[in-house]
Amino acid sequence: MKQLIWIALFILVAVAAVGWSSDSWQRFSAVPEVSIDRKINISQNQSPSPLPAVKNTVDLPQIDSSRLWKHVEILAGEREGERSRSLTRDYISEQLQTLGFSPQLQPFNGGINVFAERKGTDSTTGAILVAAHYDTVPQSPGADDNATGVAAVLEVARLLGSRPTPRTLQVAFFDREEIGLLGSLAFAGSAARLKNLQGAIVLDMIGYACRTPGCQQYPEGLTAQPFLEASGVTSPDKGEFIAVIGDAEHPLLLRTFAESGNADLPAVVALPVPLKGLLTPDVLRSDHAPFWYKGIGAVLVTDTANLRSPHYHQSTDTLATIDRPFFTGSAQIVVNAAAKLLEFR
Repeated sequence: MKQLIWIALFILVAVAAVGWSSDSWQRFSAVPEVSIDRKINISQNQSPSPLPAVKNTVDLPQIDSSRLWKHVEILAGEREGERSRSLTRDYISEQLQTLGFSPQLQPFNGGINVFAERKGTDSTTGAILVAAHYDTVPQSPGADDNATGVAAVLEVARLLGSRPTPRTLQVAFFDREEIGLLGSLAFAGSAARLKNLQGAIVLDMIGYACRTPGCQQYPEGLTAQPFLEASGVTSPDKGEFIAVIGDAEHPLLLRTFAESGNADLPAVVALPVPLKGLLTPDVLRSDHAPFWYKGIGAVLVTDTANLRSPHYHQSTDTLATIDRPFFTGSAQIVVNAAAKLLEFR
């Protein structure tokens, strides 16, 4: 997440902001209410489909908390050197193969991404990508950053990989996020990989909650209060919610997440970011950012990292610091949203 690329991203954002209409931020609140079960396109580069609904309800499979936790137990440990990252890739690939996928290793200068997909039933509806980075900083076990994200993507693959849906399910595990988003930049730099992509869901730290008043901070320049209130968060200075951060140009992707929780799950705070982060560079620190600059709707699902957790990039980012119920609930929200997005036409 990561300072080495902030300056370059800030320049890209400034370029992308040129010509972006001044009413784009207001459009988030002006978009009419749309049922998550309607057939609509996520990308605003395409017109919403007028076709009738696929089904009135979407069956939402349930997370297996034991499987989810087992992945984190196996993955936790420094994943910075080539050997440790190679072992992690092997584990991810083996898990995907067990689930019936045919994983691909996608090398780039400095690392290797892992990618797999399950084709949809309607080739005209495009694909939804669910992704997480698997590397760590040196001397950190990375239990939350980002074994939790990798584990949740593997659960998405297990639960949704065998479901026939109109859209194609894609999963990706990015390498070298910690030294400048290198894996996601390489992925998003391929026009062929983005050709039919209708939205990306990026998971980066989804397992830490804090309940001491004052433990939750917010990115400078981002007004979160209205969205916290809309999400039913009564104690904004506590970190008991999962944040979903998306570009304001793709509000339907954010809305799907906002509608994917329930009373038994953590609150979902959907934060639309105007001007692709020009005014809030702190939100550009993960693998969703390269997709924004390619015009692809993307959200970052996160427990807000160092804005909440004292264990961020530390040796204390261990299994013991993960809030297991919060983690399981956050992963369930991701499954719920992904299942609904895959049903859209």
